[in-house]
Amino acid sequence: MLNRLSAALEFQTQALTLRSERQRLIASNIANADTPGYQAREIDFGKTLRQLTGSPGGAIGAPTLMAGTDGRHLATGGTSAVMRDSQLLYAAPSQTNLDANTVDMDRERASFADNAVKYEAALRFINGDLRTMLEAIKGQ
Repeated sequence: MLNRLSAALEFQTQALTLRSERQRLIASNIANADTPGYQAREIDFGKTLRQLTGSPGGAIGAPTLMAGTDGRHLATGGTSAVMRDSQLLYAAPSQTNLDANTVDMDRERASFADNAVKYEAALRFINGDLRTMLEAIKGQ
């Protein structure tokens, strides 16, 4: 039972860490909106989360703890995970610019808001899981 609870918390923690990293990446894109030649970056959230949790073939089932067995994994130590360059994608430009900058501010703002909502949801899931564990520990 404890393994299932810790696995559920670990999955939400990985999702929260990845959401935080995605928010940092979107903020970086926004900050470089006027930088000539800057190529907007993005991550494939679902694919990266499956890699982190070890879920096979796209179905997020029973999460497993991440094993740092591959150079493409996120760093697990410390408070901030840093995406490796090989995990980042280039965002497809929506229109051509003379300065070769591919940041689309409308897309970035929408992505930022969407990711912020999903970050909040991950926090709420973790909070709910912790409350459930606390109630189970307290008993009736």
